[in-house]
Amino acid sequence: MLPREVTIKNEELMLSPFACKSVYAGNRERDEEPCPIRTEFQRDRDRIIHCSSFRRLKHKTQVFLIPKSDHYRTRLTHTLEVAQIARTVARALRLNEDLTEAIALGHDLGHTPFGHDGERTLSELYEGGFKHYEQSVRVVERIERSGEGLNLTLPVKNGILCHTNMTADTLEGVVVKLSDKIAYINHDIEDAIRGGVLKEEDLPKEATDVLGHTKSQRITALVNSIIENSSGKNEIKYDGETQKAHDLLRSFMFQNVYYAKPTTAEKDKACHVVKSLYGYYSDHPEKMPPLYINIAEEDGKERAVCDYISGMTDDFAVDMYKELFIPKSWI
Repeated sequence: MLPREVTIKNEELMLSPFACKSVYAGNRERDEEPCPIRTEFQRDRDRIIHCSSFRRLKHKTQVFLIPKSDHYRTRLTHTLEVAQIARTVARALRLNEDLTEAIALGHDLGHTPFGHDGERTLSELYEGGFKHYEQSVRVVERIERSGEGLNLTLPVKNGILCHTNMTADTLEGVVVKLSDKIAYINHDIEDAIRGGVLKEEDLPKEATDVLGHTKSQRITALVNSIIENSSGKNEIKYDGETQKAHDLLRSFMFQNVYYAKPTTAEKDKACHVVKSLYGYYSDHPEKMPPLYINIAEEDGKERAVCDYISGMTDDFAVDMYKELFIPKSWI
C-alpha cells in the first residue's frame, strides 16, 4: 500500500465517526493526481506553509504596531500558536489533525498590515467591504502562485472562511475557531503585561478564579473544558462556567487592551498610510506589480488595490509610503 493509502486506512480505524476524514476532502477546483505519500489535507497544509503570504505574516501586526522588542507576537507567531492549540484539541477528540492544522495555518493569510486597524480602514475605503477571513480565502483561490491559487480542498477553505463569525461545516473548523480566541486572548494578555498596558492583577477575578492566574493555566483550563465537554459528541463546546469566564476575559481585553492608548497610539498614522496608498494606487493602478494589474483588468481596479495593500507587511507599507510621499534628499 502507498503511504497515503495507509494513512487513509488508519483514519478509518482511529478517528472519531464525527471527524472529517481525508476520503471526504472532495474535489479541488482543478483536478490533480493524488500524491502517493500525502493525503489531500496534508497537501493543503504543505501548500499553505510554503506560500508567500504565509511568510509575510512574520512582519504583520498582531496587536502592537511595529514593536521594538522581538518578543511581541506577530501574525505569524499567533498563527503557529493557534495551530498548536487546535492540534492538541483535535488529537484528544480524535478529529483530523491534518485538516485542523491546514485550517489553522491558513486562517489569517489575508490579514492586512497594521492588524485590525488596517482591516477596518480597507473596509471603509473599499465599496465591497473588507473582511480578513474572506480575503484569506481569496488569497488561496485567486492571488497565490501568480494568480493561479493554491487549489485547496473545500473543507480547508470553509474552515478558513468560518474561523471568525460563522460556524464551519466540520468539527475541525470549529476547533480552529475556538483555538484562535484561546490563543489571541492569552498571548495578548502576556504582550500587554510586557508592554505595561496592564498587570496580571488587573484581570477580572471572576475569570481568573475559574481559568487560572497564568497563561499556561488559562490555556490548559480552556482546552480541557473543550475536550471534556465535546468528547464523543458531534459538537464542540465549553462547559457553562468556563464559557462565561472566557467571554468575560475577552470582553475585558477589548475594553482595556485592544482599545487602550498604548496599543492605539500609532493607529491614526497606520490608517493614514493605508488610506494614502489606497488613493495612490487607485489613481495609478499601473504602478502595481503585474499580478495586480491583471486582477484590476479582470476583477476591477478597486478590488486589485485592496488585494495589493492587504498583502503588504507593516514594513513594506511604510516603505512604500515613504517612497511615494516623502521627499528624498539630493546632492
